Amino acid sequence: MANAFFSDLLATISERGRTLLRRGNSLETKQDASELLELCEALLSGRGEASGTAMAREVLDRYHHLDAAGRLSFFQTLARDFGPDRARLMQAIEAWRKGSDDGEASELHFASEPRRQELIRRLNRAPGGTSELVAMRADLLNLMKGNKDLAALDLDLTHLLSSWFNRGFLVLRRIDWSTPANILEKIIRYEAVHEIRDWNDLRRRIDPIDRRCYAFFHPALNDEPLIFVEVALTETIPGAIAPLLEQREPVAIERARTAVFYSISNTQRGLGGISFGSFLIKQVVEELRRELPKLDTFVTLSPVPGFMQWLKQATDVPLSEDDRQLLEILEKPDWFENAELAAQLRPVLEPLAAYYFLKARTPKGRLIDSVARFHLGNGARLERIDWLGDLSPKGLRESAGIMVNYLYRLDDIEKNHEAYANNGEVIASSAVKKLLKGEGRRLLERLS
Repeated sequence: MANAFFSDLLATISERGRTLLRRGNSLETKQDASELLELCEALLSGRGEASGTAMAREVLDRYHHLDAAGRLSFFQTLARDFGPDRARLMQAIEAWRKGSDDGEASELHFASEPRRQELIRRLNRAPGGTSELVAMRADLLNLMKGNKDLAALDLDLTHLLSSWFNRGFLVLRRIDWSTPANILEKIIRYEAVHEIRDWNDLRRRIDPIDRRCYAFFHPALNDEPLIFVEVALTETIPGAIAPLLEQREPVAIERARTAVFYSISNTQRGLGGISFGSFLIKQVVEELRRELPKLDTFVTLSPVPGFMQWLKQATDVPLSEDDRQLLEILEKPDWFENAELAAQLRPVLEPLAAYYFLKARTPKGRLIDSVARFHLGNGARLERIDWLGDLSPKGLRESAGIMVNYLYRLDDIEKNHEAYANNGEVIASSAVKKLLKGEGRRLLERLS
């Protein structure tokens, strides 16, 4: 209630102040970036709190009425002309060179800050400013391709958003069937891994006794989940997604020993590059352990979205002509229904999947698969490769139906994280490693 009262008060102050700022042109007409930039300069030079709040709201409203070309011009000018005050910076550098205490270093720090950072802070004071800036960064990301001059502006926005959305401000909430409908609608809309078809499908994922869903929220974005994870409570580690998503008899909670994280979805493109997932998984693990002390295994059932693309483009995989002809079968949508064909493909694809995780790298030396980078970077272990784990059209297209389990063993998380972060080492189970050495794996003999 206190937050609502403060927001309403701020909105009232802003709206009254805006009546003093009207400049005669309607916001219903297309705006010019140059007029908006003049207003930004006025916002930076102003000192009044109420007028500044109103002016910030005016800037954000006028921004909405820029077309794509106007937004690009606006961003380019912020990147080019709203950098550090060079005169002040040069004075601070000279004072630091001659100085003998930390005061000069502090002044140098503040003098080197781009003016656009202070502009962004002042825009954040407007009612709803935080969510507007998140949306603005999404626009910026869409325009950055081919516009490298916008990189400095993106760094500034990312720096500030990382501070405003650090873990200390995030609130974990459980999502269930009693959650307000407007939030549930967003869970349906934002689900990025396994599509939620309708309300009945959603209910199967969050309502049964053996299902959980958790999301992070931020006080400045009312009823807007930032990231959410769906969890299945099972007796053992699953190797396929369909049994988790389909209608089934719930697992009795006293028999559950495994928590399966089968879908993690980020919801705000404007917060791309600001990681919440590692915090979310670790806090959900703690929540589940408190609620269900008998749970002893925490594992994912994850897609492999980059596998087929890598396989089609890889130049360092010396496939034989027989293997290539066999892999052409994957172009047929129903190949997996032929048990004989599937049996022929498995000893080729499983070792290739192991090679993809353990050996293949991008030109910059990174793991190719984004999901793998996320979980291994969080300290998980690559536990198992699941043959025909996802037979959906998307799963077949992206990974030939292969899924994987990443195991979160709490005692090993830090050690695994350090090995991956410092040395690029993929911690994997012996079962995965054996796929690179298995008897009769003629393909992998050529790879080694």
